[in-house]
Formats: sequence, C-alpha cells, structure tokens
Amino acid sequence: MPKSEEPPKVTGARAAAAESKRRQILDGAVRVFARQGFHGCRVSDIADEAGVAYGLVYHYFETKNEILDTLFLERWDILLALIAEIDSREIAAREKLYEISAFIIESYRHDPDLMKVIIVEVTREANSFGRTHLAKISDAYDGIAAIVARGQSSGEFRTDVTAQFAALAFYGVIEQALTGWIFDLLPGGDSEYEQAKHFVVATICDGLHA
Repeated sequence: MPKSEEPPKVTGARAAAAESKRRQILDGAVRVFARQGFHGCRVSDIADEAGVAYGLVYHYFETKNEILDTLFLERWDILLALIAEIDSREIAAREKLYEISAFIIESYRHDPDLMKVIIVEVTREANSFGRTHLAKISDAYDGIAAIVARGQSSGEFRTDVTAQFAALAFYGVIEQALTGWIFDLLPGGDSEYEQAKHFVVATICDGLHA
C-alpha cells in the first residue's frame, strides 16, 4: 500500500514571503489597535491598514484575539529573556533594575504604538487579556523579585519590604510613566525618557536602601 504523501514544506523565498506578509498584518494591527482600541476595530480595519485582502488575515490568524495575543507574547518573551540575561550579570542589584527600566522605556521610545497596545489592551485588562496571560505577566514580576531578593541577601537592600511587593512597585512605577506618555499627561522627549530611567530606580531603590 503506498505511503500517503506529506504536504510539501514551505521553504526559502516562499517562507520568507509568508513571514513578511504575516509581519505586515501584525504591524497594521498595532497601528489600528493603538488608534481605535482593540474592541473598537474590526478585522477588516486591520486588513485595510496592512494593505492586504480581508481573507488573508484569516489565513494567518484565526481571530482578532489571536493577533493581540501574538503581539503581546512576542514582546513579553523578549522582556522575560532580557530580565534573565541581566540577572545573570555580575553587577549590583540596583544596576540590574536600571537596565530593566531602561529597556522598557527604550521599547516605548522606539515603538510607542506597540507599548500602548500592550499596556492598555493587555496588562490592564484584568478581566480579559490580562487574566489570560496572568502567568506570563507574573513571570516578569518573579524575575524582578529575584533580583531584589538577591540584593537583600547581599545587604544592598533593606529586608522589611518583601521582594515581591518591591517588584510590583518597580513595574508599577514604569507602567505609570508609560501611561503618562501614552495619554499626554507627562512631557515626553529624549531628555524626559533618559530622566525617567533614573527616576524609576531612585524611587524604588532609595526606598529599599539599607
């Protein structure tokens, strides 16, 4: 009995073209979500923004939710890897927290629409996307808390504030700064972004200082 044939694998130029089209759709979705909000747009809006046929969006993504999930997970996985890499360095805990703060603020500086979508449509949506990704979000807090805990063990930080609470406060300060820029509540420019990197760390670490 002849073996059933496997579908041919998409490789080379075809694979690159497919990935480029998928990225085109994701980039279009970022602009639409940032401008209209996730709940205020339709898949057809994403297709129009991306410059692709409506049906092509469904070729790559089953739902609008899957597009938002993809955008969040791509960026959040980068953040988690960055936290782990920074924590592996032989530097002070305060410097590690500065590097994380700087990365997140630089992410906003270079791609404000994507960061707006992640904050407004995911991490703050406790009853929907935020809860769906709660474990993933908690992984970032746990990584930051581990840095604080090591700083406490070495005597760099005081120990009467729990590491987990300090981690939540640290990320909360960053998120509030980003929210201020997103909604034009804070002046935003190169000097303000650089200043904020230091302000975040000073706010948290000077409060933890032994």
